[in-house]
Parts: sequence; structure tokens; C-alpha cells
Amino acid sequence: QVQLVESGGGLVQAGGSLRLSCAASGSIFSINDMGWYRQAPGNQRELVAAITSVGSTNYADSVKGRFTISRDNAKNTVYLQMNSLKPEDTAVYYCNAVIRLSRWSQPKDYWGQGTQVTVSS
Repeated sequence: QVQLVESGGGLVQAGGSLRLSCAASGSIFSINDMGWYRQAPGNQRELVAAITSVGSTNYADSVKGRFTISRDNAKNTVYLQMNSLKPEDTAVYYCNAVIRLSRWSQPKDYWGQGTQVTVSS
């Protein structure tokens, strides 16, 4: 019913930039928080950045000042602008959205399929 489709990952040199996008589609009544998580091999999935429906943001300490999260509510899309990338940013990045399917339903977590970001030194 609901799909989150990510794009924008790839290979970049240290110091470079990438922009991730994630579009939610399907039978959506409303979207609360949206965010980006990442998981490197052997590590747990961790929060990178999150944004509420009214634009309040939250960042992991490791990305503050380098990454910027934003969203376009009209397009049900969240973005992650990543600048000054470091090799330790290498991971699979997952989009997350808390979505209500109707005014009577409880919000539920939805996840994208993940997009690989690789930063070479």
C-alpha cells in the first residue's frame, strides 16, 4: 500500500557531496516524522537525521554541520544533503517515515529499501 523509494546514493571521494531523496507513495492520509538512518557492515542501524511535519530537525552528532535534512510535504518527499563526506559515512542509508493511512488509524513506521553510499579516501 505504501512505498518509500530512495535515490541518490553512489560512490564519492572524501570531501564530496551527495543528495539523497525519498518519496513516499500510496494510500497516505498523513506523514508525521521522516528521517534517514544508516547501517555500516557489522554495525547497528543508527539515526542520521530526522524532521517533523512542521520542520523541526534532529541530527546525529557525527553529521552535524555537514548534513542537512529537509522535506517537501506536497510531494511526500524527504531529502538528505550530505556535504564534506568522510569514509566513515560509508553505509547503506535507509529512509523512514511515520505514516497514517486514515484519520482513524495509528501511525506506523515504513522503511525504504536502502541506498548505498560509499566514500573513498
